Amino acid sequence: MDIRQITPQYFVAPQVDPADMVDIAAAGITTVICNRPDEEVPPAFQADAVEAAVLAAGMQFVRLPLTHQTMTPENVLLQANTASDADGPVLAYCASGTRSTVVWCLGQAGQMPTAEILETAQRGGYDLGALAPTLEALARNAASPE
Repeated sequence: MDIRQITPQYFVAPQVDPADMVDIAAAGITTVICNRPDEEVPPAFQADAVEAAVLAAGMQFVRLPLTHQTMTPENVLLQANTASDADGPVLAYCASGTRSTVVWCLGQAGQMPTAEILETAQRGGYDLGALAPTLEALARNAASPE
Protein backbone atom coordinates (compact mmCIF):
# COMPACT_ATOMS: atom_id res chain seq x y z
CA MET A 1 0.00 0.00 0.00
CA ASP A 2 1.21 3.46 -0.87
CA ILE A 3 -1.07 5.72 1.16
CA ARG A 4 -0.08 9.38 1.20
CA GLN A 5 -1.36 11.97 3.62
CA ILE A 6 -2.59 15.21 2.09
CA THR A 7 -4.26 16.56 5.25
CA PRO A 8 -4.95 14.96 8.63
CA GLN A 9 -8.35 13.86 7.27
CA TYR A 10 -7.62 13.28 3.55
CA PHE A 11 -5.34 10.58 2.19
CA VAL A 12 -4.74 9.39 -1.37
CA ALA A 13 -3.38 6.23 -2.92
CA PRO A 14 -2.79 4.50 -6.21
CA GLN A 15 -5.12 1.59 -7.00
CA VAL A 16 -5.99 -0.22 -3.78
CA ASP A 17 -6.20 -3.97 -3.38
CA PRO A 18 -9.39 -5.36 -1.83
CA ALA A 19 -7.14 -7.57 0.31
CA ASP A 20 -5.75 -4.46 2.05
CA MET A 21 -9.08 -3.13 3.34
CA VAL A 22 -8.81 -4.65 6.81
CA ASP A 23 -5.42 -2.96 7.27
CA ILE A 24 -6.74 0.31 5.85
CA ALA A 25 -9.64 0.24 8.31
CA ALA A 26 -7.23 -0.59 11.15
CA ALA A 27 -5.22 2.52 10.20
CA GLY A 28 -8.30 4.63 11.01
CA ILE A 29 -9.75 5.28 7.56
CA THR A 30 -13.55 5.48 7.73
CA THR A 31 -14.46 6.22 4.09
CA VAL A 32 -12.93 5.09 0.81
CA ILE A 33 -13.62 7.12 -2.34
CA CYS A 34 -13.08 5.40 -5.68
CA ASN A 35 -11.93 7.96 -8.25
CA ARG A 36 -10.90 5.28 -10.75
CA PRO A 37 -13.20 4.32 -13.63
CA ASP A 38 -13.75 0.56 -13.94
CA GLU A 39 -12.60 0.66 -17.56
CA GLU A 40 -9.03 1.23 -16.33
CA VAL A 41 -8.69 -1.95 -14.27
CA PRO A 42 -9.40 -5.69 -14.42
CA PRO A 43 -12.53 -7.00 -12.65
CA ALA A 44 -10.65 -7.98 -9.47
CA PHE A 45 -9.86 -4.29 -8.87
CA GLN A 46 -13.06 -2.69 -10.14
CA ALA A 47 -15.35 -0.74 -7.83
CA ASP A 48 -17.67 -3.68 -7.05
CA ALA A 49 -14.77 -5.79 -5.71
CA VAL A 50 -13.28 -2.92 -3.74
CA GLU A 51 -16.67 -1.88 -2.38
CA ALA A 52 -17.40 -5.38 -1.07
CA ALA A 53 -14.05 -5.43 0.76
CA VAL A 54 -14.51 -1.89 2.11
CA LEU A 55 -17.97 -2.66 3.47
CA ALA A 56 -16.79 -5.97 4.95
CA ALA A 57 -14.05 -4.04 6.77
CA GLY A 58 -16.65 -1.67 8.27
CA MET A 59 -15.93 1.43 6.22
CA GLN A 60 -18.09 3.55 3.91
CA PHE A 61 -17.57 3.43 0.14
CA VAL A 62 -18.25 6.18 -2.40
CA ARG A 63 -17.99 5.82 -6.18
CA LEU A 64 -16.87 8.96 -7.94
CA PRO A 65 -14.87 7.88 -10.99
CA LEU A 66 -13.01 10.84 -12.44
CA THR A 67 -11.48 11.57 -15.81
CA HIS A 68 -10.49 14.88 -17.37
CA GLN A 69 -14.02 15.07 -18.80
CA THR A 70 -15.79 14.29 -15.52
CA MET A 71 -13.73 16.53 -13.23
CA THR A 72 -16.62 18.99 -13.26
CA PRO A 73 -17.40 21.62 -10.62
CA GLU A 74 -20.25 19.38 -9.41
CA ASN A 75 -17.95 16.38 -8.97
CA VAL A 76 -15.27 18.50 -7.30
CA LEU A 77 -17.92 19.70 -4.84
CA LEU A 78 -19.20 16.17 -4.31
CA GLN A 79 -15.67 14.95 -3.50
CA ALA A 80 -15.08 17.88 -1.12
CA ASN A 81 -18.43 17.36 0.62
CA THR A 82 -17.87 13.61 0.91
CA ALA A 83 -14.50 14.22 2.55
CA SER A 84 -15.75 16.96 4.89
CA ASP A 85 -18.89 15.07 5.90
CA ALA A 86 -17.10 11.78 6.63
CA ASP A 87 -16.99 10.50 10.20
CA GLY A 88 -13.21 10.27 10.08
CA PRO A 89 -10.25 10.10 7.71
CA VAL A 90 -10.95 9.51 4.02
CA LEU A 91 -8.85 7.58 1.51
CA ALA A 92 -9.40 8.51 -2.13
CA TYR A 93 -7.75 6.37 -4.79
CA CYS A 94 -7.19 6.35 -8.54
CA ALA A 95 -4.38 5.03 -10.76
CA SER A 96 -1.53 6.92 -9.07
CA GLY A 97 -3.20 9.16 -6.49
CA THR A 98 -2.79 12.19 -8.74
CA ARG A 99 -6.46 12.58 -9.76
CA SER A 100 -7.52 12.18 -6.14
CA THR A 101 -5.05 14.92 -5.19
CA VAL A 102 -6.05 17.18 -8.11
CA VAL A 103 -9.73 16.98 -7.15
CA TRP A 104 -8.79 17.86 -3.55
CA CYS A 105 -6.79 20.86 -4.79
CA LEU A 106 -9.65 22.07 -6.97
CA GLY A 107 -12.01 21.77 -4.01
CA GLN A 108 -9.75 24.00 -1.93
CA ALA A 109 -9.58 26.83 -4.49
CA GLY A 110 -10.95 29.96 -2.89
CA GLN A 111 -10.85 28.28 0.54
CA MET A 112 -7.10 28.57 1.07
CA PRO A 113 -4.27 30.34 -0.77
CA THR A 114 -3.09 28.69 -3.97
CA ALA A 115 0.49 28.43 -2.73
CA GLU A 116 -0.69 26.62 0.39
CA ILE A 117 -2.82 24.21 -1.66
CA LEU A 118 0.14 23.35 -3.88
CA GLU A 119 2.54 23.04 -0.92
CA THR A 120 0.11 20.66 0.78
CA ALA A 121 -0.08 18.50 -2.35
CA GLN A 122 3.72 18.60 -2.65
CA ARG A 123 4.14 17.37 0.94
CA GLY A 124 1.96 14.42 -0.06
CA GLY A 125 4.30 13.69 -2.96
CA TYR A 126 2.37 15.35 -5.79
CA ASP A 127 3.95 18.22 -7.72
CA LEU A 128 0.91 19.99 -9.14
CA GLY A 129 2.40 23.42 -9.73
CA ALA A 130 0.90 23.46 -13.23
CA LEU A 131 -2.53 23.76 -11.56
CA ALA A 132 -1.70 27.22 -10.17
CA PRO A 133 -3.45 29.23 -12.94
CA THR A 134 -6.57 27.07 -12.69
CA LEU A 135 -6.65 27.37 -8.90
CA GLU A 136 -6.20 31.14 -9.13
CA ALA A 137 -9.02 31.44 -11.66
CA LEU A 138 -11.32 29.30 -9.49
CA ALA A 139 -10.45 31.40 -6.44
CA ARG A 140 -11.25 34.62 -8.33
CA ASN A 141 -14.57 33.19 -9.51
CA ALA A 142 -15.43 32.09 -5.98
CA ALA A 143 -14.65 35.56 -4.63
CA SER A 144 -16.62 37.52 -7.23
CA PRO A 145 -20.28 38.26 -6.48
CA GLU A 146 -22.81 36.86 -8.91
